[in-house]
Amino acid sequence: PRSDCIAAEQLCLLDSTCNGTYRILESCVLARTRFLPLDHQSRDRCLHAELVLGNSSLLHCKCHRRMRRQEHCLRIFWTVHSSMTDGYFNLETSPYESPANEEHWKTDYNKLAALVSGRDCSQLAGDTTNPCLKATHVCNLSKKCVRLRTDYASICTKGAGSEDMCDHRKCHRALRNFFEKVPEDFTKRILFCPCQDELCGERRRKTIVPDCSFQYNTKPNCLWLLDSCLEDHICKSRLADFQQNCQPTDMSPDGCSQHNHAACLQAYMGMIGTPMTPNYVSNFSVEVSLWCTCESSGNQKEKCDQILSMFESNKCL
Repeated sequence: PRSDCIAAEQLCLLDSTCNGTYRILESCVLARTRFLPLDHQSRDRCLHAELVLGNSSLLHCKCHRRMRRQEHCLRIFWTVHSSMTDGYFNLETSPYESPANEEHWKTDYNKLAALVSGRDCSQLAGDTTNPCLKATHVCNLSKKCVRLRTDYASICTKGAGSEDMCDHRKCHRALRNFFEKVPEDFTKRILFCPCQDELCGERRRKTIVPDCSFQYNTKPNCLWLLDSCLEDHICKSRLADFQQNCQPTDMSPDGCSQHNHAACLQAYMGMIGTPMTPNYVSNFSVEVSLWCTCESSGNQKEKCDQILSMFESNKCL
């Protein structure tokens, strides 16, 4: 079975040859992130180290979305796959284990709520016309769901809309915490609740407290958003996962080249709480976008449009 990268790294460090090669690669990556110029000899050494590690268990290791020490695991993955991200943003390979099959995305959450509460969910929800409100009531039945939802809501509303703007980083971390630690039966219902009216749509759009997690005072350029994402191991990993699982195609009934719409939705959820957090664009539709613009992108306009279209006109998503 494919090992996780932390276990693979431990195995490598016990072997003197692998250990030495891995240390060389770490210093190559460090030089690259600090934009330090490498002479010809150093570049050769880096390439050689990468080739040698290609034969170790490190090459095929993966990480889990809900594992402890996730950042450490992802750092190891990108050290071994460092050449993949050199100079372009088609990251190709996701560092995450592929999600389990579609089935666990189809849980009947009314039954789930009735089980948790021991009573009938329709009475509990009170208002059946607003599925987003109902999803919140179901979340309230789980101590963990309600605690982590209250956490991110209070962190992300602190200072929002005032002079002392909210702390984006803390808000993002709290959001990731919610989506990583609460079972998907709860989180996906809150995020993807089906709406028929504007009131429900507004509640859905505000799920992630967009004033803090999504919007800034002015719309940044999408290329800036991408750069800040690639500098962050978690964001870069979620983006790679999103690109792999949300690759659109006309040949498939669900519009996804991987034929797994559920995996794409899970990858989309993974983007929330990163510098490239997406959200619904209005209370009336299920269209989503990034909070950025491609105006004044100069000769990189095409690349910028590509980033936006991954979310705005993605058939798979």
